[in-house]
Amino acid sequence: MRSGPLPLRSVLGAPLTTRARAELAHCLLGFPLALAGFLPVAVFLALGAGLTVSLLGAVLGLLLIVTAIGLARALAGVHRRLAAALLGERLPAPARPRPRRGAFARLDARLRDAAGWRSVAYVLVKLPVAAFGMYAAGWWLTGLIDLTTPLRWAAFGQRDIPTITPVPAGGGAPYSISFAGTFVAAAAGALILLTAPWCTRGVVAVDRWLLRALLGPGELAERVRSLEETRALAVDDSAALLRRLERDLHDGAQVRLVALALSLDMARERLGADGDPVADPGRLRQLIELAHRNATEALTELRDLARGLHPPALDDGLPDALATLAARSTLPVELAVDVPERPTPAIETIAYFCAAELLTNVIRHSGARRAALRVNRRDGALRLCVTDDGHGGARAGTGSGLTGLTQRVRTVDGTLEITSPVGGPTTVTVVLPLHA
Repeated sequence: MRSGPLPLRSVLGAPLTTRARAELAHCLLGFPLALAGFLPVAVFLALGAGLTVSLLGAVLGLLLIVTAIGLARALAGVHRRLAAALLGERLPAPARPRPRRGAFARLDARLRDAAGWRSVAYVLVKLPVAAFGMYAAGWWLTGLIDLTTPLRWAAFGQRDIPTITPVPAGGGAPYSISFAGTFVAAAAGALILLTAPWCTRGVVAVDRWLLRALLGPGELAERVRSLEETRALAVDDSAALLRRLERDLHDGAQVRLVALALSLDMARERLGADGDPVADPGRLRQLIELAHRNATEALTELRDLARGLHPPALDDGLPDALATLAARSTLPVELAVDVPERPTPAIETIAYFCAAELLTNVIRHSGARRAALRVNRRDGALRLCVTDDGHGGARAGTGSGLTGLTQRVRTVDGTLEITSPVGGPTTVTVVLPLHA
């Protein structure tokens, strides 16, 4: 029941928020910048296009077009910095064309600069958007003027003060012909001021979309960046796995095998020469038992290491492996697996370890009484969903292992989504491609 006053409070307080002031400043500063950028870019493009159709002026026309592209790139950088400072919209600058040898090669590279042409498009489209931004900023000015109508009547003796409206009125603006009437104008000004932040916010929303679509990194560049990040994650994950194996082998199995070798050496010394009776059979038996125990423990640790690389349960497929995992859980787990097509071994391994880690998180951190593990194929991808009835509040980066899982699934272009409101329930969905 407390959710009712909150929207009203946000509407009444909208003109006083930092966001409203920043968006108003963006509209006010964006128009002169858009106007100053539109004119030279449009002129250079028009002249360049006109000259390129003539044989003699083709080279000059291409140079003017390249100049327009370079100017648009520079203006786009200014718009990106303005958006970052006022809107918090931080967009990386696209890479510049690689320099080539030869004047014509460099000219061709700049003419083929996709990011440069997107900058041209933004500079040209920005002007009408900025004009709407100035109109939206006019709502603020109109509201302030109307709001001060009683003050102007009392302080300056103004009479017959018109009420200014940002929307053109068909019958003309009403006039305040009495002091009491000025409060009607002030009420209209207050209503306009309450509406003004939403007008500027609408214009800024359109500008944000244009910024991301035209001035952000292109689809190919974004894909390359994502692949570079996932490659780095895969390399780091492999290096961490090798370090863990080296540490476990050095601190575990290697120590057991050294102890085994020492026990066998001591037992051989106790046997004495060929044909001689054993001097201390009890001590010899102890050494053999110690060697046997070290060998058994070394085998167990090596088996655990091998299981960490590739669980043997996956040899029979992911459904059987998940069934074994759910059966071994100390928490009741409802299992539902529907995967008609078997994924590649790498995807099966990642899915298995994700399920194991998520169930471990449920047992250790959620306080849940039961959990559900569902795996199916949807839209050409493998979807793994773990749900519990715990207290919720799960977040990546809080020591729950979810950050590591996110990095692991990203190495194969997978995604991990967490829905965990305070009080529960918690749902973690992992989406993986069927083929790595």
